[in-house]
Amino acid sequence: MTRPAVRVSGLGHVYPDGHRALDGVDLEVSEGERVAILGPNGAGKTTLMLSLNGVLTPTRGSVTIGETILSRKTVREIRRRVGLVFQDPDDQLFMPTVGQDVAFGPANFGVGGAELTRRVAEALAAVSMTEHADRSPAHLSLGQRRRAALATVLACHPDILVLDEPSANLDPQARRELAETLSGLTATMLVVTHDLPYAAQLCTRAVILDGGRVVADGAMADVLGDAGLLAAHRLELPWGFSVCR
Repeated sequence: MTRPAVRVSGLGHVYPDGHRALDGVDLEVSEGERVAILGPNGAGKTTLMLSLNGVLTPTRGSVTIGETILSRKTVREIRRRVGLVFQDPDDQLFMPTVGQDVAFGPANFGVGGAELTRRVAEALAAVSMTEHADRSPAHLSLGQRRRAALATVLACHPDILVLDEPSANLDPQARRELAETLSGLTATMLVVTHDLPYAAQLCTRAVILDGGRVVADGAMADVLGDAGLLAAHRLELPWGFSVCR
């Protein structure tokens, strides 16, 4: 059996205004698994995502990455191992050139010299952005910026990728190009999305989060094939989309 890459136990998070975003979430993801985190707005998906690498500190419960429990002492290592790719690539692209953006993360973790150069080249190649290394991110399309943002995370060699709405606002060609890039990666992957067909394209397992709790967890085809379950949690497949079981 593959060992757990991510183990979330009894995770709870209450914001300062009293809003309970997570309420006892239990979740285990195996090495190499691809899991879609689905749910309506306000379900707690983004809070869960930000809790996985210590951007947010849980009110209760624990997050374990591999064998390492997330804590103040381990948060730097956890952040190297869990790479977050945000919906808005401008949250991750802030240097004058794409190449400098991709180098920033690993350099911050102490990588330098020939190793840093190699990592930047490999990350850009993985997302088909090598030819754009010297361009300003401001001059790229949204799809290109999203792939560049992914490269900034890949250069850190994370064990786990967590992507927030990767297909949002992309045109059909950019959606396809990003899906092809993500499908070629070997890292454990959690995809937070409202886009159910995109989730089905990338992932084999679906977890529905609602009201800060896991309300469904199963094979993608089983979850998306349950129209009553989807409707109960304000999720809907596009007209004409069929699920292969």
